[in-house]
Order: sequence, then structure tokens, then C-alpha cells
Amino acid sequence: MILNNKKWVTFFSHTGSEIYNLSKAIGRFPDLVITNNSDPQSINRKLRDNVSVTVMSDRPSVSQYRDMIGDTESVVTLHGWMRIIPESICKMYEIYNLHPGLITHYPELKGADPQKKVAEEVDESRYKKVGCVIHKVTPEVDEGEIVASCSTCNHFAGVGTLTEQLHNMACELWVDLIKVRVADKQAS
Repeated sequence: MILNNKKWVTFFSHTGSEIYNLSKAIGRFPDLVITNNSDPQSINRKLRDNVSVTVMSDRPSVSQYRDMIGDTESVVTLHGWMRIIPESICKMYEIYNLHPGLITHYPELKGADPQKKVAEEVDESRYKKVGCVIHKVTPEVDEGEIVASCSTCNHFAGVGTLTEQLHNMACELWVDLIKVRVADKQAS
């Protein structure tokens, strides 16, 4: 079911490149892009050229989140947002996060740097599959309901090639999710 004309809000802490690439893939930019990265030169130039990027405080308060997101019907996606979302905000909004670890098979990959954990594992038979999940955001890290996942056999040598593969898989998951959760405003 497509949810028509929902406001799409994105958050990021790094460069915003994933948001730009996702936007190009689906032919639609977010309605609002928010970052806590205060260095405009490190933010993806192509993203800045196509949509306004709003900088908020490094540790936003509940009221700052509410003021920025606004409409409770908004769909919020996190793209490297390196902050824990307050519980009341998690309950108030439809928020999704992508995790580059196949936590459906390996719960120990919850938390930071799962691709590094996989790449550095000395037991080559431990992580036979690698993948990504998109989950609803809850106050607990990587604990929300999983709404999408994908995986492949682990045949990657090193964290660099693994990270690149997971990034490609992540983009495909995001494209599918955004098409379902946020209607294409240009189609109307």
C-alpha cells in the first residue's frame, strides 16, 4: 500500500551522500534534510545543490526534534544519524534506520561497525551470510521491528569490499522502502 504524499524527512551525521544517491535513484529529494554536521564543506555538494540542508544542534532535545520534523504523519529515515532518538520521538513518528549487519541471523552484530566485526572475524565459518536490515527506530539500539532485509553469501575479502557491497545492498533496500512509504509527489 502506498501512503500518499507523506512528508519525507532525513537525518545524517556524515556527508549526506547516501541521501543524494537514494534521491537520484527514486527521482525525488526529501522534503527536509537535517544534519548535525556543522561543516558545510564536508556535506555532499550535489545534495546541497538540490535541497536545503538544515543544521541542528549536535545533541538535539525532544522539542528540537519535534520542531524540525513537524507533522506527525512524516516518514523519517536515518542515514548515518549517529544519535539515539528520544523515546517520545520514536513513539510520535514513523522512523526507519538501516543497519549494515545481518542481525536477523547474527544478533551480536547490533551496534556500531558490524561490517568491521564481520571482516575481522578469524573464524571464517562464523559469518557465512552478510546483509543489511531496515528496522523501525526504538530507543534501544537496533532493536526495532525489522521491515526489510537482504543478504548474500560472504565471499568478501576485507572491510572495504564488504562495506561497498553492503552499501549497494542498503541503497536497494532504501529505494524499495521509500517507494512504499512515501508516494512520488511528482506523479500527482
